[in-house]
Amino acid sequence: MGTAQNIRTALIGAGPRGTSVLERLLANWAQAGAGHGGAQALHIDVIDPYPAGPGHVWQPGQSRLYLMNTQSFYPTVVPEDPEDPELAEPLAGHTFDRWRELQQRHPHPSLAAQERHELSGLGPADFPSRALYGRYLRRTVEELLTRLPAGVTVDFHETAATSVRRAGAGQNGDVRFDVGLADGAVLTVGSVVLALGHLDARLNPEQRELQAAAEELGLLYFPPAAPADVDWSRIPAVKPVLVRGMGLNFFDMMGQLTEGRGGTFLAADTAVEGGAGLRYLPSGREPLIIAASRRGTPYRAKAALSGYYPAAVSLRYCTEAALARFAAAGIRPAFDHDLWPLLHRDALWAYYSTLARSQPGAILTDPAEFLRALDAALRPHAHTTAKWEGAVDSVIDVHVRPAHRLDLLGLAAPLAGRSFGSRAELDAAVVDYLLDDARRSAVGEDDPVKMTIGALHHGRAVLKTAVADGGITDESWVAGLRGWFESFVEGLASGPPALRAEQLAALVRAGVVRFVGPDPKFGVDRKAGTFTAASPWVGGGPDAGAEGGVVVGDPVAAAAMIEALAPANRVSVNKSPLLEQLLAEGLVRPRLMMTAEGTPVQTSGLDVTPHPYRPLGANGSVTEGLYVLGLQLSAAQWGTAIAAEARQKNGPAYRSGQRTLRDADEIARGILGFQPHQKMSMPHVRAHEK
Repeated sequence: MGTAQNIRTALIGAGPRGTSVLERLLANWAQAGAGHGGAQALHIDVIDPYPAGPGHVWQPGQSRLYLMNTQSFYPTVVPEDPEDPELAEPLAGHTFDRWRELQQRHPHPSLAAQERHELSGLGPADFPSRALYGRYLRRTVEELLTRLPAGVTVDFHETAATSVRRAGAGQNGDVRFDVGLADGAVLTVGSVVLALGHLDARLNPEQRELQAAAEELGLLYFPPAAPADVDWSRIPAVKPVLVRGMGLNFFDMMGQLTEGRGGTFLAADTAVEGGAGLRYLPSGREPLIIAASRRGTPYRAKAALSGYYPAAVSLRYCTEAALARFAAAGIRPAFDHDLWPLLHRDALWAYYSTLARSQPGAILTDPAEFLRALDAALRPHAHTTAKWEGAVDSVIDVHVRPAHRLDLLGLAAPLAGRSFGSRAELDAAVVDYLLDDARRSAVGEDDPVKMTIGALHHGRAVLKTAVADGGITDESWVAGLRGWFESFVEGLASGPPALRAEQLAALVRAGVVRFVGPDPKFGVDRKAGTFTAASPWVGGGPDAGAEGGVVVGDPVAAAAMIEALAPANRVSVNKSPLLEQLLAEGLVRPRLMMTAEGTPVQTSGLDVTPHPYRPLGANGSVTEGLYVLGLQLSAAQWGTAIAAEARQKNGPAYRSGQRTLRDADEIARGILGFQPHQKMSMPHVRAHEK
């Protein structure tokens, strides 16, 4: 294999994914022996207004209260298995956990005192700050630059790319692009990689109305944003603030407005109420946080595990081998009909097998006899979905005490079907939920609920490979995978560390946080000059009534409102001058999918060819020389917000875990003109490697 003379490429986006492409370009160039003797050259332009490595999200200078959502042993931007024949050996860099270990033994002189302090107490199962992960990313880039192969040069442009347009063909008729930069410069390159990461987005109609009302009435409105970009000092102390969203951004906001303002969480031995949980000592500078979400509760907390996936759970039905059989048979499966029934079985088995092992008193009969009967009922056969579920229900009715039976979908909606006579009653119910969830997290692999979630987490990794690149029908992607399953599994398996649940419970008991309730309705009281929120399931006081035929409970009001949500990851609404130009001039287009009714709907991501991902233009032709990696692939891949996973010491190595690194490698090889790896050209669904 060979390379072309004088290759020049532009990487737009210098966060983790852009860094992976940079690393793969250098590794593949070095492995091929290119550049020796000075006869060939590779020039890489890296374009991002933020420093290369951390990019926008992982800036090392941000608050250390912002924690990662994964433990130290999880993330990487560098392939860690140099013996993998598919991937060129890395020139430099490590997984984050390996870097953590090295810095603990021999701290790099550039580490700040805060970074050394955090590293000193950070274990493999602990959750690092985003700032520390940003330092790891920056050091990875710095190490790569010290080991540039012969013939390679890299220029960093700390500005934004505003346009990418086709330029005149090169001397050999090669594709060329002019990349316009915000500082006025224009770079002419042979290929471009769009690793754009998280982008700002235009507000939806309701958010625009709230923002307009805020401007008119002098209220404070904080639209969706990356938490590190928000000026939290603008939130006044003591006064109420409405918060919409109780996912991961909520906990970031919570930390800034409590600990970030001088409050203190006291250890359990000094806590009130019999020593249960934590106690919060306010500083007096906190606002009154009034939190709302559709479920009425935050995401469930992560279980205390020694690895990313629970060792006590292994998939029996929704396996990579089982799903590969659909592809082998030429079947394009549907999510609800073909895939979910398999994962549903695994979730049920995880719950009841853990229950029988850890709480045998919950079983009315002999636990071994129960598991044999359950195994027989779960075994896939030619029966319809309704019949297998009915058979399982019959087994459970005979063998399991009613109080211990699983309501799987109800795990994500713990307040469903309940109404509350007062806000105090609601707050008490949410505190009970938080403390119970934290207790279950601490029990870890002996808790049936957390192991059910563990099975869903395993299954999510398998499904990522199965559904990618058109692996399931369009209508089931729209209505099933993205329609209900995504929000369901994220609320269960993508939560914060368990400590956050305990802290939130302490804040409620300290009077710093209150809740609105499920299915909240937001509005503006122009007469009073406030934002309002109410749940139909809470209250019934003098202000309760009906509005537009919908029952409205006791409203809460505030002069400030925070959207604790990430900006929408939809290419059609992203506020990126570059993406808007590419869409307007037809070099890229959003992906359309057909619903079950035959109606085309616009999806969240770009329309691309199968990997290596190149966008389709407005006329359906491939935009050669342009590559896409990361969040804008959300119509071709599922779960694009999660980057690369380091290989775990124990447990399964799901192929989806290092999908981003393999995508980056394919893009690098495409830019360099190398042949694709043989294995990467095989069907996208296959049994996972041992």
